[in-house]
Amino acid sequence: MDPEKVEERTTVITVEDTKVIDETKIKFAKVYRPERTKTIQTIDTTGSRRPSISAPKRPEKKRKADKKNVDITEHLLSAEECAAKYNTHINTKKASESKGLTTQQAANVLAETGLNQLSPPKKRHPILKYIDCVLKLFNLLLILAGILDYILLAINFQENFANTYLGAILIGVALLNAFIEFYQEQKSQALLDSFLNMVPAKCMVIRDGKVQQIDAVNLVIGDVVMVRMGDKVPADLFLYQASDLKVDNSPLTGESDPQERGPNNTQKNVFEAENIIFNGTLAVSGEGYGIVVRTGDNTVLGQIAGLTAGETKEDSPLSKEIATFVKIIASIALITAAIFFGIGFPVNNNNVSLTLNFAISVFVAWVPEGLPATVTILLTISAKRMAARNVLVKDLQGVETLGAITLLATDKTGTLTRNQMTVTYIWSCLNLRNVMDKQTMSEKAIQIPGVREILNISTLNSRAKFDRVDVPVSQRQILGDATETGLVRFAGEQFGDLFDTLPDQYPKVFEIPFNSDNKWAMTIHRMKHDNGDLTLYVKGAPERVLKLCDSILTESGSIPLTQEHHNAFQETYSYMAGQGHRVLAFAQVLLDGQEYPADYVFDKNQKNYPMSGMTFVGLASLEDPPKHGVREAIGKCRAAGIRVMMVTGDHPLTAEAIGRKINLMVGETKEMVAKRTGRSVEEVSEDEYNSIVIHGDMIDGLTDDDWDNIFSKDEVIFARTSPKHKLEIVKHAQALRHIVGVTGDGVNDAPALKKADLGIAMNISGSDVSKDAAAMILLDDNFASIIHGIEEGRLIFTNLKKSIMYTITHSMPEVIPNLLYIIVPLPLPLSAILILVIDLGFELFAALTFAWDVPETKEGLMKLPPRKPVTPDSIDRYRRYLHRRERYVQYDESGEEVRPNVFRRMYNKLHELTTTAYWKEKFEKTDDEVLVDLPLLSWAYLEIGIIEAIGCLTAYFVVLWYNGITPYDAVIMQRGASSPTNYFANGPIYARDYLTATGKLLNAEAQHRALGQAQSITYWSVMVMQMFNMFACKTRFSMPIGRYMFSNKWTFAGILGGASLATLIVYCPPFNIPFGTEYHLLPLWWLIPVGFGFIIIAYACLRMKVRQRLNPINFNPEIHGLRMHPTIFTVATTESGHRMA
Repeated sequence: MDPEKVEERTTVITVEDTKVIDETKIKFAKVYRPERTKTIQTIDTTGSRRPSISAPKRPEKKRKADKKNVDITEHLLSAEECAAKYNTHINTKKASESKGLTTQQAANVLAETGLNQLSPPKKRHPILKYIDCVLKLFNLLLILAGILDYILLAINFQENFANTYLGAILIGVALLNAFIEFYQEQKSQALLDSFLNMVPAKCMVIRDGKVQQIDAVNLVIGDVVMVRMGDKVPADLFLYQASDLKVDNSPLTGESDPQERGPNNTQKNVFEAENIIFNGTLAVSGEGYGIVVRTGDNTVLGQIAGLTAGETKEDSPLSKEIATFVKIIASIALITAAIFFGIGFPVNNNNVSLTLNFAISVFVAWVPEGLPATVTILLTISAKRMAARNVLVKDLQGVETLGAITLLATDKTGTLTRNQMTVTYIWSCLNLRNVMDKQTMSEKAIQIPGVREILNISTLNSRAKFDRVDVPVSQRQILGDATETGLVRFAGEQFGDLFDTLPDQYPKVFEIPFNSDNKWAMTIHRMKHDNGDLTLYVKGAPERVLKLCDSILTESGSIPLTQEHHNAFQETYSYMAGQGHRVLAFAQVLLDGQEYPADYVFDKNQKNYPMSGMTFVGLASLEDPPKHGVREAIGKCRAAGIRVMMVTGDHPLTAEAIGRKINLMVGETKEMVAKRTGRSVEEVSEDEYNSIVIHGDMIDGLTDDDWDNIFSKDEVIFARTSPKHKLEIVKHAQALRHIVGVTGDGVNDAPALKKADLGIAMNISGSDVSKDAAAMILLDDNFASIIHGIEEGRLIFTNLKKSIMYTITHSMPEVIPNLLYIIVPLPLPLSAILILVIDLGFELFAALTFAWDVPETKEGLMKLPPRKPVTPDSIDRYRRYLHRRERYVQYDESGEEVRPNVFRRMYNKLHELTTTAYWKEKFEKTDDEVLVDLPLLSWAYLEIGIIEAIGCLTAYFVVLWYNGITPYDAVIMQRGASSPTNYFANGPIYARDYLTATGKLLNAEAQHRALGQAQSITYWSVMVMQMFNMFACKTRFSMPIGRYMFSNKWTFAGILGGASLATLIVYCPPFNIPFGTEYHLLPLWWLIPVGFGFIIIAYACLRMKVRQRLNPINFNPEIHGLRMHPTIFTVATTESGHRMA
């Protein structure tokens, strides 16, 4: 049967047994669950196989003295001792009468310790950033060529005057390339700065015995601060008085549950101390008074930010590959120029100026001057598209990095989930219903028996407050405990306009707030009923509330509690808690009017209120549900071969429950296999399970083998992790050659965000520290936006590769004619200025159009494995490399790697080149796909490049022949191109007349026109054949003919722009002078490059057929168990309730 059909038809998760079920027990309808057995297929079918080679053992690093150790010990002091330590005055009995510091004391401390703010990250000056861009190797090559042109000018000013412009153009192009890159980086940084919170925070402080509001940056150690619900804690505080105070520590720890805080402490660990609240956390309920014990960088928040500052980021995969390609091109260009300078010097009668000019031409021909600008602009266009899809890229290289990631480590709270508790299940009148899924509910939740009472309690027994009341509850900001906020939102949604009138209609006459001793909250309201005027409401921990009750509410009214009811309660409670939900119980008492009249005065001290005999109303479970689209997004990531890990500070059970709802975990853990097979956990072998949940307490004790085992599993969740643990996880993943993406929104995520290959922060919920550490920001906080980014990253890599393949192909028709010019010699087919016009003219137009190429298939990109997949074999290869490199690595006393001097590095490199292992490694077959690989270089330099060079030379000789110059004549005339014959010159020095082999006499003007037309057709031929090559480069998997060729309208705009520029240069007489072209060139000769263009297309088709036969595309295997329907339908629902007898 089709699982999807089963899932559509059934509605609630089952805990039903195959035996006959007792009618008195709570019933759950059946729902389809994916089989969790070893047959589940994951992306990497060999994923459970661990690497066979261990990582090399390196000296253990000695811990350096860290100035940022957490040194808070005040939590072990009494309030009086803490106040005495900081010379401040407090009143522990009546905190509001505390005097705090004097104004003079505060000023003195401020002068000594500085402002209460984090040190901003060091920013490099814009001029230095621009210089960094200029000093990229590609730009240095162009600047070198420009300088050589001016050296030529110094050698012979008259003959080389044109080099004045050529040198300026080359240097100008280098500076322009650098400026484009610099401008884009500055633009992204400016946009990021606009997102950071620039509004100075305020706080309430007691100084000179007066409560006053000051800027939080002016707080000093010893100040007495008052914190109320909704306040952001401005510094690390020691609490000496508090009332029902709860703080949300999720920005620091990732824990979504609010923590109770007060003056009494039983913990030694400062992070668990009940009397310390930390800078950057949020007070979600109650109020408290505290002494400032740490400010600025010395707070825990500042120390985590210090962890971030200490982490270095590696270059992106794209920048490494571009740097490698540039080194290859630079080496070829320099070596070729040097060799042919040596050959050309005697050939040109020891003419230094002429030979150096030729060497520069060869150098310029090899270097694709427009490539840096092309890459930068392509990435910029892609970054703009990503910004339109709510993904802001700070670093342009990050655009492609997102497409290359192999592992995505994501936070849970606020990233995968909404960070908003939501009512999911309600158990009332002995019926369980899922109120979250409104699609299958036949009635409104408020109409379900018993739910109205739960809604009344949620509304009236609440301390939540609103920022405004003139908009619906769903649009309000609610200040309060996350659980209360969830209940209030649910009640507001159900009651509608009636919600705001209830507190006035049923005023509160008595209240006992929630506290850690009772674990329940009680309110009494003036609400009439048949037996009196007052109604008591209780909500709290289920087991505590049940103890207060002796009856239970049913559809027919209140009936005595029995053991069967207790069993049903326990079963329901266990089921809700097992889903990772937070569960609350509700109870009420309709107070007897004779015992409790309307004017009865309740007193906490006398405890003259009921503490038993209550009626149990029901249970409600709340969860922090996954964001819409998260499940499909994670499913698509996994289908794309990307491993997704959850790294959270939450409880392991909660984390796993969420993971199973969102496709992050669908297989069996070791414990599940043991339970299914009836064995102990120790008896289950490693190859029997492929999912694992790791508790943070285990991380510090893990060995390298343990890490290998963890990363060999396809589905991994890390729970109860600290910022340090997150950093460790990233480092160990990178040690396996994973390209790691990390998502997060809290301060605790910042160190890992910075260390990762790609840190992804949240804009709306994210802290400023996390945004600054990240390389990418999700503007809408939607995890699903990452999928768009991955698609865009993979697409831009494909398009960049096609663009580079297209761009460097024209090097051969530029280089080969230049070599023939010096070797044969031939009259120069392409001058250096024309080469520059090719690279920066129509080639730039055409190369940029690849940015708008769409994928060849709709979903093909997201079904391919990452371009650098991590497998046991790839890890073994990398570790062999590390072992080979160990002999060249030195360490200092502290265990840190020492960078050797330049001579030692040169020796190491030369020695490395002589080893067999090095060359074996170089030619070892891998699954990696790099930007510039051998097939691409073969296409550009050995295949299409050669066809284009032949086509250009054919057209060149045909035009010379048309003008009466045979190849033989061309060689003779070139040998006499210098004094005294000066062939091809037409002023200020004029060539002698030349009698060709066919008997035709050519004067200076005819010679000049013939060479001008020959150079024009060579230039024109490169353009025409490159137009055909553009289409030939477009496809990776299919034939370069058909509908896909017309999918990018900008291709034709690029062709039109490039052709217009070429027409201007060749057929507009004023441009003939600087470029050496000739407008009399007949359009008839265009047919030659057009014919070769068709040869290029035919060759590309043949090549594609051969590749498809020899190297077919391998898409990722399908993962069974993934559920790809919308997240909104993730939770099962009940078609109808089942009533107990």
